[in-house]
Amino acid sequence: MAEVLDCRGLVCPEPVVRTRSLLTQNPNDVEVLVDNAPASENVSRFLARNGYAPRVEKREDELWVVTAHRAGVSCAAAEDIIAAADDNAPEKKSRTLVFLSSDTVGSGSDELGSRLMANFLATLPEMGDNLWRIVMVNGGVRLASTPGPCLDALKKLERNGVSLLVCGTCLDYYHLLEQKQVGETTNMLDIVTSLDLADKVIRV
Repeated sequence: MAEVLDCRGLVCPEPVVRTRSLLTQNPNDVEVLVDNAPASENVSRFLARNGYAPRVEKREDELWVVTAHRAGVSCAAAEDIIAAADDNAPEKKSRTLVFLSSDTVGSGSDELGSRLMANFLATLPEMGDNLWRIVMVNGGVRLASTPGPCLDALKKLERNGVSLLVCGTCLDYYHLLEQKQVGETTNMLDIVTSLDLADKVIRV
């Protein structure tokens, strides 16, 4: 019988935090109830990273059910092994995280700020292999959802191996969940963890 976790009414990142707590009991089957699409994506991805095979079903208005069965070795555990190997490597690469909380750079002219952001994203590849992850929150999520030079630059970065995290709560707030075209919908727990793991954070 599946362990049932009712996370309706909880805001990010509480559904993921409670799911993580539930997994400490090592259940074979879990069922998590949430009341918004970003939470269903975040819980599903978290379960997949921890050795479960998730399935998301929307049963009625404002009810998503994430069911999962233990599938095998945790991907997160595998990532930890890789990270440990990297730490012991002779030339460990620095992990630089870029934190974008707006779709423009600076204040004054939004038009100029948009151009500067496009130039900034297009120039980021010059950082080389040290560029690890880009996190987009608040107005920054528009960059992953609005066609144009910024979106094109982000797609190129993702193709080149840069991890892109896009805040699900922010996408939902701006009604952009369906418009997101690049990156991984994420939650505040992943964002805080990423900031902690980064060797350097660049805030724009």
